[in-house]
Amino acid sequence: MISVQVWEDARLIWDYHQMHHAPKPCSVAIGLGSHDLSVATTVVEALEAGLVPLIVFTGANSPTTRARFPDGEAVAYREHALSLGAPAAAILVEPTATNTGQNITRSRKLLETAGIDVSSVLLVSKPYEQRRAHATARKLWPGVEFVCASAPMELPEYVDSIGDGRLVIDMLVGALQRLLIYPEQGFMIKQDVPENVMAAYERLCRDGFTSRLMPTATRR
Repeated sequence: MISVQVWEDARLIWDYHQMHHAPKPCSVAIGLGSHDLSVATTVVEALEAGLVPLIVFTGANSPTTRARFPDGEAVAYREHALSLGAPAAAILVEPTATNTGQNITRSRKLLETAGIDVSSVLLVSKPYEQRRAHATARKLWPGVEFVCASAPMELPEYVDSIGDGRLVIDMLVGALQRLLIYPEQGFMIKQDVPENVMAAYERLCRDGFTSRLMPTATRR
């Protein structure tokens, strides 16, 4: 049984991970590969709303997606987008990236090779990966405006979609740890973490929600 305090801490971190950007027209939408097809759905909705004229789906596979998407995450996203009515001519696929940094750098190279002028990107990810995606993109693609988006879900709805509350909390904790340690490794820009969010992170670590932590990192 997960306690009320744990859920309160998880909600704090869930909210922090989201950038709360207002939707706006952008040069292109980039959908970051994962297990979650709602990323592709959100990108298609942006296309249909006229927010973007072009889509890039990026992602190879990870251990958690190989069985579900044997042809790769970006390819599965494209197929899902086509099933929703997106025109094939509006979709580019980058099928080789295996991490967020590669999602950004290889999508950038693909667009440059295609001669697409990019001044702004609608960056679409899972809800709890918005801040990580934004911090990575700001580091690796300076001079471009990034607007973050994801499926409009609250934490309970996302937990229901995954079916495992403990796993979701582990993922929230692991994503925050990376925000703390990756700037020192040059992977993303540094961001301020509010004291209440940091305290929630420490409590969840003490409570054992650690399966997605990087083992070699030192927690504060």
